[in-house]
Amino acid sequence: MTTISLKVHDTLDSRLTEEAQRRRTSKSAVIRECVEKMLLAPRKDRAASCLDLAGDLAGCLKGPRDIATNPKHLEDFGQ
Repeated sequence: MTTISLKVHDTLDSRLTEEAQRRRTSKSAVIRECVEKMLLAPRKDRAASCLDLAGDLAGCLKGPRDIATNPKHLEDFGQ
């Protein structure tokens, strides 16, 4: 296993210490797990869609799901 030196701010070191104690493991193990998760996670190289950006709003309104399915909603459309 290769050794890497890493400088972190005191606040991050405190959080790492707390997390390592909570898990009953070393700070190195916590850092390795975080780095592995970040590097193995699927990359999102594409731009976010409108649904990605407003996904929490989708479906929040009450009413018909698709007004085009009910001819009554289209009676005056385009006039």
